[in-house]
Amino acid sequence: MGCRRRASASELLRVVVQRSEGSQNRLIPDLQRRLSGRGAHVHHSTNCLDQAVRKRAFARALRIDGAVDVAMVRALVESESAERPTPAHEKQVETE
Repeated sequence: MGCRRRASASELLRVVVQRSEGSQNRLIPDLQRRLSGRGAHVHHSTNCLDQAVRKRAFARALRIDGAVDVAMVRALVESESAERPTPAHEKQVETE
Protein backbone atom coordinates (compact mmCIF):
# COMPACT_ATOMS: atom_id res chain seq x y z
CA MET A 1 0.00 0.00 0.00
CA GLY A 2 2.55 2.58 1.06
CA CYS A 3 5.30 1.60 -1.32
CA ARG A 4 2.81 0.42 -3.98
CA ARG A 5 4.87 -2.71 -4.70
CA ARG A 6 2.99 -5.89 -5.49
CA ALA A 7 3.39 -8.97 -3.34
CA SER A 8 1.50 -12.15 -2.62
CA ALA A 9 -1.10 -12.01 0.13
CA SER A 10 1.07 -14.17 2.37
CA GLU A 11 3.78 -11.49 2.33
CA LEU A 12 1.43 -8.67 3.33
CA LEU A 13 -0.21 -7.66 6.59
CA ARG A 14 -3.98 -7.19 6.39
CA VAL A 15 -5.44 -4.42 8.54
CA VAL A 16 -9.05 -3.47 9.22
CA VAL A 17 -10.52 -0.40 10.84
CA GLN A 18 -12.16 -0.50 14.25
CA ARG A 19 -14.71 2.25 14.40
CA SER A 20 -15.76 3.81 17.66
CA GLU A 21 -18.02 6.75 18.27
CA GLY A 22 -16.42 9.93 19.46
CA SER A 23 -12.86 8.76 19.00
CA GLN A 24 -10.36 8.23 16.25
CA ASN A 25 -10.61 5.27 13.88
CA ARG A 26 -8.10 2.61 14.90
CA LEU A 27 -6.34 0.15 12.60
CA ILE A 28 -6.26 -3.42 13.84
CA PRO A 29 -3.83 -6.02 12.43
CA ASP A 30 -5.75 -9.01 11.04
CA LEU A 31 -3.17 -11.77 11.40
CA GLN A 32 -5.70 -14.55 10.77
CA ARG A 33 -7.22 -12.70 7.76
CA ARG A 34 -10.71 -13.34 9.12
CA LEU A 35 -11.92 -10.09 10.67
CA SER A 36 -15.01 -8.67 9.05
CA GLY A 37 -15.00 -5.44 7.13
CA ARG A 38 -13.03 -3.86 4.38
CA GLY A 39 -9.33 -4.56 4.66
CA ALA A 40 -6.14 -2.96 3.42
CA HIS A 41 -2.73 -4.57 2.96
CA VAL A 42 0.73 -3.29 3.79
CA HIS A 43 4.20 -4.84 3.82
CA HIS A 44 5.65 -5.87 7.17
CA SER A 45 8.03 -2.90 7.18
CA THR A 46 8.08 0.45 8.92
CA ASN A 47 9.12 2.13 5.68
CA CYS A 48 6.00 0.93 3.85
CA LEU A 49 3.79 1.76 6.85
CA ASP A 50 5.27 5.29 7.11
CA GLN A 51 4.64 5.89 3.41
CA ALA A 52 1.02 4.72 3.71
CA VAL A 53 0.44 7.05 6.67
CA ARG A 54 2.09 9.99 4.92
CA LYS A 55 -0.01 9.45 1.77
CA ARG A 56 -3.20 8.91 3.81
CA ALA A 57 -3.62 5.66 1.92
CA PHE A 58 -5.45 3.86 4.73
CA ALA A 59 -8.30 6.36 4.77
CA ARG A 60 -8.75 6.02 1.01
CA ALA A 61 -8.44 2.24 0.90
CA LEU A 62 -10.76 1.68 3.83
CA ARG A 63 -13.15 4.45 2.76
CA ILE A 64 -13.17 6.29 6.06
CA ASP A 65 -13.11 9.96 6.97
CA GLY A 66 -10.68 11.56 9.35
CA ALA A 67 -7.45 10.50 10.94
CA VAL A 68 -6.46 6.89 11.55
CA ASP A 69 -4.63 5.59 14.63
CA VAL A 70 -1.94 3.17 13.43
CA ALA A 71 -0.31 2.55 16.84
CA MET A 72 -1.27 -1.15 17.05
CA VAL A 73 -0.08 -1.85 13.51
CA ARG A 74 3.16 0.08 14.07
CA ALA A 75 3.88 -1.86 17.28
CA LEU A 76 3.38 -5.16 15.47
CA VAL A 77 5.51 -4.17 12.47
CA GLU A 78 8.32 -2.89 14.69
CA SER A 79 8.29 -6.05 16.80
CA GLU A 80 8.43 -8.19 13.66
CA SER A 81 11.23 -6.21 12.06
CA ALA A 82 13.86 -8.10 14.04
CA GLU A 83 12.34 -11.46 13.12
CA ARG A 84 11.63 -10.97 9.41
CA PRO A 85 14.29 -10.60 6.72
CA THR A 86 14.36 -7.29 4.87
CA PRO A 87 11.97 -7.42 1.88
CA ALA A 88 13.72 -7.50 -1.50
CA HIS A 89 12.24 -4.17 -2.56
CA GLU A 90 13.82 -2.47 0.47
CA LYS A 91 17.30 -3.92 0.23
CA GLN A 92 19.92 -1.37 -0.72
CA VAL A 93 22.06 -2.16 -3.69
CA GLU A 94 25.76 -1.82 -2.97
CA THR A 95 27.68 0.18 -5.54
CA GLU A 96 31.40 0.18 -5.97
